[in-house]
Amino acid sequence: MKLVAFAHASSSVRPGALLDPDHVLDLAHPACELPARERDSDTFDLDGAFLPAAKELALRAAEAGQRDRLRRAGAVLPRRDVTLHAPVPRPGKILCIGLNYRDHAAEQGAELPERPLVFSKFATCVLAPGAAIVIPRGSQRTDYEAELAVVVGRRARHVPTERAMDHVLGYTNFHDVSARDFQFADGQWQRGKACDTFAPFGEFVATAEEVPDPHALGIRLRLNGETMQDSNTAQLVFGVPELIADLSTWFTLEPGDVIATGTPPGVGFARKPPVYLRPGDTVEVEIDGLGVLRNPVV
Repeated sequence: MKLVAFAHASSSVRPGALLDPDHVLDLAHPACELPARERDSDTFDLDGAFLPAAKELALRAAEAGQRDRLRRAGAVLPRRDVTLHAPVPRPGKILCIGLNYRDHAAEQGAELPERPLVFSKFATCVLAPGAAIVIPRGSQRTDYEAELAVVVGRRARHVPTERAMDHVLGYTNFHDVSARDFQFADGQWQRGKACDTFAPFGEFVATAEEVPDPHALGIRLRLNGETMQDSNTAQLVFGVPELIADLSTWFTLEPGDVIATGTPPGVGFARKPPVYLRPGDTVEVEIDGLGVLRNPVV
């Protein structure tokens, strides 16, 4: 299933499934007859009643008769008529990993880390696909970073590596926007990484069964149509199971938490001369099987 969050006309943000490139199934529509959600995080909970039923319904909606029934009821909407939001509109946690691609470490002449380097972003960083990245006041060196993000689907605490993948809901494109001048001036990363609009992601979360191997995905970033980053998640230093096992040692992971797994080489500050985001730019993050995340810069 390709899980989205969307608004239609004057509606609030609702959970949906992308049935094909042109149609969205409104999972909150009464015709879907899905279990009620007591809280927003139920949308992402593999152990709850809502999400497994929604996945089954999305599969059935591929059948012509079932889709016709849902369309007649108004539960299937043209994609052009909806506004997509980040597929997890307000994550409880956004945990990010630094220096986690071998080729990115080589680009900087840095040694590979012995354990994951962890920092965080806030829910106020989240940005919808197509919405504008805002260069913060005082920054002249705002940079781009394409990343694969993992969305947690099951509460995790002290999870062993061999059971870690059981806690994955799915995967999505993520853009770790970074104000390098803030980051390097402070000596730690929080301010430079957590400005408003610095966490665009989406357009959808592809559930785990749609991504057979998250460690074999091409990952690219284009700036105004020019490819700036082009690598593969095979270059990850710490893969998804290792990250979940490590992070769940220190933080309880909950459904809807987002883990951004790091960026490959080609980032702006490492280029000669450096390349930074400017108003009027358009940035695209593309990962195999996960579509394209596109955002303008203002």
